[in-house]
Amino acid sequence: MTTKTTKKTMTRKTARKATPKKAPAKAAAKSTLSATMKKVAADDQAKAKARDAAAAKDEVAALAGATTATVAKGKPKASTEAKGTKAATRGKQTPKAAKVAKKPSGLNLAAKVLAESKEPLAAKAITARVLAAGWQTNGKTPHATLYAAIIREIKSKGEAARFRKTDRGLFAAAEPKRA
Repeated sequence: MTTKTTKKTMTRKTARKATPKKAPAKAAAKSTLSATMKKVAADDQAKAKARDAAAAKDEVAALAGATTATVAKGKPKASTEAKGTKAATRGKQTPKAAKVAKKPSGLNLAAKVLAESKEPLAAKAITARVLAAGWQTNGKTPHATLYAAIIREIKSKGEAARFRKTDRGLFAAAEPKRA
């Protein structure tokens, strides 16, 4: 009697099970990358806090010079410092600085231009005159910006708007209401 030897063949499923997994090596590399990124983020946050603290000290020092002058005028020192530190922590300007640095609004200038004009103007003509009057913008299409702002004001304020649309693309100053 002869014995028959059988040869085992590997299927694809058993072949996959037999190969060692390389996931632990990838996980180790991923965890070191994650740790590095966390360290970089923590360093960035620490630098930002230090920078903000230095800026706040500079602003408080500048406000302290202003508060000394206000104390000499008879105003209480504590309330002025409190306003300054609140503004410093929020990153906003103080009310006096905001009034000094205020630029003319494009809509306000457009209302003046249309009030001086006798006929309705297109948005591009209004924009040319507004830019000549001192409006500063970095946009590529200031006429589109001004057009949209005028339309928004007409829609939101209705009869109280400073502008009225006379024809397609043409605007005029709204007539003042007579009492």
